[in-house]
Amino acid sequence: METHLAAFIRDTTAGREADEILRRCVHCGFCTATCPTYQLFGDELDGPRGRIYLIKQVLEGAEPTEKTRLHLDRCLTCRSCESTCPSGVHYSRLLDIGREVVEKKVPRSGMDGVMRGALRSLLPRPVLFGTAMKLGQSVRLALPGALRAKLPPLTSAGPHPSRRHARQMIALAGCVQPSMFPNINGATRRVLDRLGIEMIEARGAGCCGAVRLHLNEHEGAREDARRNIDAWWPLLEAGAEQVVITASGCGTQVVDYAHLLQDDPDYATKSARVVLATRDVSEVIAAEAKALQALLAACPPLPESERLLAFHSPCSLQHGLKIRGTVESLLAAAGYVLTPVADSHLCCGSAGTYSVLQPEISQRLLANKVHALTAGRPAAIASANVGCIGHIGSGADVPVRHWIELIDARLSA
Repeated sequence: METHLAAFIRDTTAGREADEILRRCVHCGFCTATCPTYQLFGDELDGPRGRIYLIKQVLEGAEPTEKTRLHLDRCLTCRSCESTCPSGVHYSRLLDIGREVVEKKVPRSGMDGVMRGALRSLLPRPVLFGTAMKLGQSVRLALPGALRAKLPPLTSAGPHPSRRHARQMIALAGCVQPSMFPNINGATRRVLDRLGIEMIEARGAGCCGAVRLHLNEHEGAREDARRNIDAWWPLLEAGAEQVVITASGCGTQVVDYAHLLQDDPDYATKSARVVLATRDVSEVIAAEAKALQALLAACPPLPESERLLAFHSPCSLQHGLKIRGTVESLLAAAGYVLTPVADSHLCCGSAGTYSVLQPEISQRLLANKVHALTAGRPAAIASANVGCIGHIGSGADVPVRHWIELIDARLSA
């Protein structure tokens, strides 16, 4: 694609990256076939190719409008188009650049601006979000149905292993997961403990930065990344093997830290090391497959009524981290029989804050996803990302859990 970027961005880091991405696009349109919003609307501007054109026009000097912003807002950043693209167009990074420029040129107002500001302030702060979550859970039964569905019941992290191990890995606690689903990290800690690995958390670490980045607060996302690197660095230096991520959405953000901080002389090298040390929990467990298999061999058979399981692979896992088949193999090794899921490449509609900011589209995608996941009549649904688990759980009539919780339950049987 030929480009002529405007002077305001041409010679910047973002401009040079955008130019390289735009020039890779050959207009083939393969991306439209796997884009969730294009499937819903059939509108070129609500597909990756159309959004690329919109961003190109803005970067070349055209004035964006609220309509431009709307079409960019409707993108889930699911990256399904990146998995499909034969030219290797890094669409998600171009979208981040385009959204930031459009946001500055077309400022938000009214409830849209207020809502986004509230999300930027609440979600990345674990203490504040946790307090609000506990308050909501305490009156959950009295809330309207739609709101009640978004609030999981109050649960605990379960028993904490007491053993110490020479091998240690650092966990990202995250921002919303400790309050919504504390047992995810609890289960991970217990499974790793059985494999001879101690999971530790770094004081001072918090939100991965994805919330702020996708709400166009790029510097805030960089601040989150720097804070986490500062918290993890002493532990990595002391011998911690890896940073293990239990939410694939967070993992997709953390592995991008080197790109996010590429112009920061104090963090460019450190961020690159952190990226090299970062692993999704499925990669960590798969690397210990022989030890896990030995543990599972000693477990009683899985009851027939619990065997059928549907796995929802989050977009961040299959398109962001490019991890496919790993979780499925681990669940099969644990005795589960995975049911077929139609259109498994499509987003469930959660997409971070998307379900709050674009509720109508999100609910349509949720209905399609729940139908696909439950078609095989599974006893439960498993996933690998906190947002997907909460979102699908609000619409499904079977339990929805993180897959590591199922492994933990099998080993505890």
